[in-house]
Amino acid sequence: MAIHDQPTLMQAVAFDEFGGPDVLTVRRLPVPDIADDEVLLKVWTAGVGVWDVLEREGTLVPEGSSFPMVPGSDAAGTVASVGGQVSNVKVGDVVYAYAFSRPKGGFYAEYAAVKSEYVAALPEGVPIEHAGAMPTDALTALSGLDALALPSGAKLLIFGASGGQGHLAVQLAKRQGLTVIAVASGADGVHLTSRLGADLAVDGHADLPGVLAGIREAAPDGVDGILAMAGGHTLEGLVETLRPGGTLAYPHGVRPEPTAPSGVTVHPYDGTTGADRLRRLSELIEAGPFEVHVDETFPLARAAEAHRRLQAPYLGKLLLRVQ
Repeated sequence: MAIHDQPTLMQAVAFDEFGGPDVLTVRRLPVPDIADDEVLLKVWTAGVGVWDVLEREGTLVPEGSSFPMVPGSDAAGTVASVGGQVSNVKVGDVVYAYAFSRPKGGFYAEYAAVKSEYVAALPEGVPIEHAGAMPTDALTALSGLDALALPSGAKLLIFGASGGQGHLAVQLAKRQGLTVIAVASGADGVHLTSRLGADLAVDGHADLPGVLAGIREAAPDGVDGILAMAGGHTLEGLVETLRPGGTLAYPHGVRPEPTAPSGVTVHPYDGTTGADRLRRLSELIEAGPFEVHVDETFPLARAAEAHRRLQAPYLGKLLLRVQ
C-alpha cells in the first residue's frame, strides 16, 4: 500500500567516496523500492551523530551499502508505503526508526526504505520536530542501563550526561527508580541534566578533587554503577567512586577504552534495536515527561556543516530537518 502522489525521485545527501565533510553533496536519487517486509519512510528529521562520521570516513560502513552512499541511522517521519507482510504500522502513521543495516540507503534523504521491525509509532510526548534525534542514542542508552542491571534505588553515575546518549540515559534511569549522579559538560550541561531529573549534577570540567568530593558526599558508600559515554582522565578519577563489586558499562567506540580496578566489572555494550526493544523504549518514554534536547538544527542541504559542528562542544544532539 502506498500514498498515491509518491514521487520517483527525491532529494538526498550522499557521497561517492570516503573522506571529510566535503564529500557530502546534495543530489537527486531514485526513491527506493521496498520489499514485503519493509516500510518506506517519508523522513521529517534525521539525527546527526559520530557514527555518521565513521560511515562517511569508511570506518563503520553498513553491510550491503554501495556508492552513492546515503548516511543516517535514525529518523522520524511518516509511513509513505508498506510491504505486503507489514502489520505493525500503516500508511500515514507518525513513526521513529533506527537501522544500522540499510543497504538501500540511510535517512539523509526525503525517503528511506527500512525493515518494519526497526520502525515504531512515535511515543506520546515526543515532538516529531526533535524525534529524529532520539532513536540511536535512546536505544544505546537503554542497552547501557540493561548492561548495568541495577535494582531500583541503586546509585548510578552517568559520565557524559549532557550529551546525546547521556541526557536520555538520565531520564530513562529515573524511570527505573535509580538515583542519578550526572557528570555533565559545563554550567549549561549541569543545568540541563538537573532539569531532566538528575539527583545531583556536577560539572565534569571542574577541578577533579572537588568533583569527587561532591560525589562521595552524595554516595558515601560508593556508586553502584557508572555509565560512561566517554573515556579519559576524568573517568579514571570517577571510577574511584565505584563501590567494591560495582559495574562500569560503556558503549563500544569509547576511546580510550575504560578500565577499572580489581573487583569492578567492566561491561562494553552495543545499542540494539528490534520490535521488542522499540516497544520497551516507547513504554519507558511514555511513563512521564521526556525531552529530546536538540542543540542545533540544520536543513538537509547543510549536512556537511552539521558534520563539522560535531567537532565543537554541544549539548544533547544535532539534527537535520529534511521535510
